[in-house]
Amino acid sequence: MDAGPHRAREPNRARPRGRELGVRVVSALVLAPLAIGAAYVGGRAFLVLCGLAALGVCWEWVTLSAGREAWRLMATGAGALLAAAVFLGVGWLATPVACIIGGAVMVTVLAHSEPASQRQAGQTGAAYRPGWIGLGVAYAGTLLVAPVVLRNEPDEGFTAIMFLFAVVWTTDVVAYFTGQAIGGPKLAPGVSPNKTWSGALGGAAGGVLATMILVRLARLDHAVDLALVGLALSLAAQAGDLFESALKRRYGVKDASALIPGHGGLMDRLDGFIAAALLAAVLGLLRGGPDAAARGLLIW
Repeated sequence: MDAGPHRAREPNRARPRGRELGVRVVSALVLAPLAIGAAYVGGRAFLVLCGLAALGVCWEWVTLSAGREAWRLMATGAGALLAAAVFLGVGWLATPVACIIGGAVMVTVLAHSEPASQRQAGQTGAAYRPGWIGLGVAYAGTLLVAPVVLRNEPDEGFTAIMFLFAVVWTTDVVAYFTGQAIGGPKLAPGVSPNKTWSGALGGAAGGVLATMILVRLARLDHAVDLALVGLALSLAAQAGDLFESALKRRYGVKDASALIPGHGGLMDRLDGFIAAALLAAVLGLLRGGPDAAARGLLIW
């Protein structure tokens, strides 16, 4: 959703914009079919994909907020996520959520007990805050639970995940190119100096357009209601992007990691998806319950 690459507080060697965009496109062409394929297969394949992504996000968050030597915190967070995945795989919901909340609390407590000599937080001298470290487990757990809850619904699960993909990816792409082409006032200069209002509005419009295309392809009813849902998911995705930008700025880094060529880390690619998936899962659960979350999201 950026109108351009994030600016780092620490010096970074600038990469040619065209080359960077080319690397981003190649990475997307590899990752997008993998995500769609796992979503289509569903079941354990999708659970494993979400679980691996959640573990990667947890590692990135703990690395940012507690340093690369905080292995005890990383292992505790990973253990909570793996336990949640096991219970999620048998169709439970309350127990995985409890595992994630418990893991977040345990990581926070352990972070409090870390020796002062091992405490570090990013490159800017940001304060070491145990609560923020524990929050990373809940953040990663959202990526594990929310999409799986939607996909596990047998009738509309795949459609719900494609709805999420379509809105988030289209928002991201349209916001980027609209911001590049139009420019104008900055959206949040103190958080992400390259994001513009034109990019944000273009991304929101793109998310609604993607929703309308999916409504037609999937032959869903109540297009106006779903357009509003698509708009809400698009705005949530952009808010998630800003949240992660603020987190990186706090810790003085350009990217969460270097796992994905041209994109940075998993958090850099999945920040908007995590926020949108959380909102989609909450809407689906409120309207359809644990056994029909996807229908609750899509059927109005």
